[in-house]
Amino acid sequence: MSRTVFFLSDQTGVTAETLGRSMLAQFVDLDYHPVTLPFVSTPDAARDAVDRIQATGRADGVRPIVFSTLAQGDLRDIVRGADALCLDFFAAFLTPVSQELSMEVSRTPAKAHGIADKGAYSHRIEATHYALANDDGGATRDYERADLILVGVSRCGKTPTCLYLALQYGIFAANYPLADEEFESGRLPAALVKHRHKLHGLTIAPDRLQQIRQERKPDSRYASASQVTFELRAAEAIFQRNGIPYLDATECSVEELASRILQRTGLERRANV
Repeated sequence: MSRTVFFLSDQTGVTAETLGRSMLAQFVDLDYHPVTLPFVSTPDAARDAVDRIQATGRADGVRPIVFSTLAQGDLRDIVRGADALCLDFFAAFLTPVSQELSMEVSRTPAKAHGIADKGAYSHRIEATHYALANDDGGATRDYERADLILVGVSRCGKTPTCLYLALQYGIFAANYPLADEEFESGRLPAALVKHRHKLHGLTIAPDRLQQIRQERKPDSRYASASQVTFELRAAEAIFQRNGIPYLDATECSVEELASRILQRTGLERRANV
């Protein structure tokens, strides 16, 4: 089964995409084509969106699905006129929340996506700069500032996880790739020993790691099955020997890895805005 799915928003569309995709993920056999329409903030833009939804429905021969986070009631009314399954997140939840709080809804578009806390936003940017400056063990002198240091073999997902932790939660996360010296000796590198309490490991299935490395360096020793298997076994032995908690990243999204790591370590989400 295939459907076109629209994500509508008066701002970036991130919220509509996140919520909509989370719902659609529950239907494992669904094949859908996603279309994001951001900044639908005027009646004309809403009518243009409806025209596109209608045209898509006629071309597909089946009505589209629309996930919407439009804050303004007049825009929502326009979109509801489309021949589509319109799922309006704000309409579903704002009214009961308003009743519970005994407060009127502002319905201001910027309220949904603006910078509510400039201090938290600045902290996230600083954490992101830190993650970039401390990527792949390039600089270890600033590990005192780290909240977390991810360790593991090359290409197991350390960098994107650090960046997500920084940008989403304001966590100062560095990462250090284990290399041949550690694999042969079975010991932690000197730069990590005094920061052992900040370490968290990542591992990954051998076939998946080989696939990733093969795309980067085809037919190399780096991407060979024997090298991949050796490195992963050696890394996990180092984790176990040093009491370092670790996660298997094979089937996990970056979002899930980040959440699991925070849950395990007890690190506070400093800037979830």
